[in-house]
Parts: sequence; structure tokens; C-alpha cells
Amino acid sequence: MLVIRLDGIGDMVMFHGAFCHYPAALGVSSTDITLLGCESWASLAPIFFPGCQFYPIAEHAYDRRPFYRFKVSLWVRRRGFAVAICDMYMRKPLAADSLVYVSGAPQRIVAKPYTSPKTKRLFDWYLARCQQVIDTGRYPTHEIVRHFRFLSALASQEIRPIWPALPRSPRAPPLVSAYAVLNLGSNEPGRRWPTARFLGLAEYLASRGLLVVFVGGAGEALAKLVAAGAHASPWGSCFVDRINSTTLPELLDLLQYAAVVVSSDTGPAHLSIGLGAPTVVIVGGGHFTSFVPYPPEITPRRVRFVWHELACYHCFWLCTQPHNPGESFPCLYAVGLPAVQEAAEQLLTSQTDYTSR
Repeated sequence: MLVIRLDGIGDMVMFHGAFCHYPAALGVSSTDITLLGCESWASLAPIFFPGCQFYPIAEHAYDRRPFYRFKVSLWVRRRGFAVAICDMYMRKPLAADSLVYVSGAPQRIVAKPYTSPKTKRLFDWYLARCQQVIDTGRYPTHEIVRHFRFLSALASQEIRPIWPALPRSPRAPPLVSAYAVLNLGSNEPGRRWPTARFLGLAEYLASRGLLVVFVGGAGEALAKLVAAGAHASPWGSCFVDRINSTTLPELLDLLQYAAVVVSSDTGPAHLSIGLGAPTVVIVGGGHFTSFVPYPPEITPRRVRFVWHELACYHCFWLCTQPHNPGESFPCLYAVGLPAVQEAAEQLLTSQTDYTSR
């Protein structure tokens, strides 16, 4: 059985809860399932998907490099899968759907995708060659709800959605002192909350007696801003720069034991939620309610989503509002420091002892 999951870390986290039901729903052992996923989270697959086979691919290379595409497609075809499944809603037909097709599986089951005038004809061609197309709802249905609707159709019974619950590490906390984690990275510069506000929040958290650990895969530019902010701040000695210098398993340990995690809407935010850490997520409007915020009934008690809604929400991150290149989109810039600080404070004051968790 082949399950295709060609998307980012956050999407993988939101899929995890439904996937845990796949063996029972499909009447197979987890060892009978091959999960085809992205190289970006390959190091997490043994932790989050134990038992099943995992085959990582470079999604962008599969799109753009014909020989690599042929190699992956040939591997999939030669495996002789009996069933191929893809429940992704936001997907590329020439990536996910082509893999379902080239599998040659006698039974091909996919979710009805989001289509545009540009992609509809191609999707129609692939969908016509599937034995089952499951409608999980119109945009902007939340992704977790979609995964469980798809699962319910596979299992022929309703299975209610739950929030992500990832396996926690048995390792000791990576830092002795109580600390907060601020994730400055994001998929693109416009989707990041302004760095100056992260630094302002860092000073506030440091004043409460916390070390402040900065993480993110955004590279040298953000690291320089953090270093400059630490040099200028009276609380700079409490700042710990881990930007672009942690592996994904190391990041899990940092998130798991944090007194509070604050992040823009990106993969580490969902990892933090899944690990049960007190988490504040700063939300923009690109896919509002499709990924974040979570629906109230599946939002953990120790999670806060903060946003400032604008008329241009649901732009699919194709921002048309005035903004300088490389700076935050207006929907992220509209979220003020006081609102994020208040959300973090709510989570901190609900904990009597940072080190007891």
C-alpha cells in the first residue's frame, strides 16, 4: 500500500493523527504501508511513523529534473503496490497525482483537490483514472478535518478529528534553565512576523527570568539581526542563537521542553503544538482557517492563535497589498507586539513551575 505525502513539515504533523488509524481502517499492518514523503522531514519519519516503510523524495527535483522524475517513478512502479492513496487537498497534479497514476495500483484512492482554471483539465485527466475520489469539503475546510473525513470514508465509519499528538522524546531537556523558543523562520520573508517585534518579545520574556532561544532555518541574515539585537539589549546575555544550527530531532527537544514557543505559521509551530508545548502562533491571512487557526474543538488548551483580520485575507499568499520586498506582509505586520505578549503571558501564568513538566 502506497501513501503519498508530498508537502511540508506542518502538513505532515496535521496528517499524523489520521494516519495512525490507517492500518485499522484499511485492514493491513503498518509494515504493509509505504509512505512516500519529502526529504525535508525524512529524519522525523522513523520517530513519527514507526513500522511503515518510508521513501523520501525531493519534491522540487521531481518537478523539474526529468531523469530524477524517471528514477522515482520507476521505483514506484516496480514496487507493485496494490493500493495507492493520496489525501492531499492542496497538491500539484504533476507531482502527487502523477505518482498515484504511475504506481499502476489496481486501486487508486485520492481526495478531491483544490483546482484552478489552470489545473482543472489536468486534474480531471488524473481523477478519471482513479477508482475512488473522496470529497473532503470546500475551501477553506481545515486540513485536520479533511484528513479525518478522508479517513472516515476509507473506514466506512465516522472517526472524529483530534489535534496532533506526536510522540515525545525520552531525552533530558537540552538546557538546564527555563527557556522560551522563538521561531523566526518561515517559508518566505513576507510570512514572517517582523524581527524587531520578536526581539521586543524576547526582552519581555527575558525580564520574566527565561532564557530566550532563537531558532529558524532562514540563514545568516536573521542570525545577524539577532546578534545585533542581543548586543543592543540589556537582556542580550539571556539570548541564545540557534538559528540554522539545529537538526530537526534537536529542534524537537528544544520545543518539547520550552516554557513557551512563539512562531509564525510554519512547520515548527505545528511540531510544537503536536509535542504539547505551550505555543503561540502568529497567523497571517494567506490560507486563513485552512491550516491555522485550528478549529476551537481541536485546539489544545495550551495553544493560542493571534491574528488581525484584514479584508484581503485568503489571498493564497499572493499578496497584492503595498509592502517592501523582503518585509512582512501587511497581515503579519498588523499583528502587534502587545497581542502576542498577552498570549504568551496567558500560557506562562498558567504554569506554576517551568521545570516540572
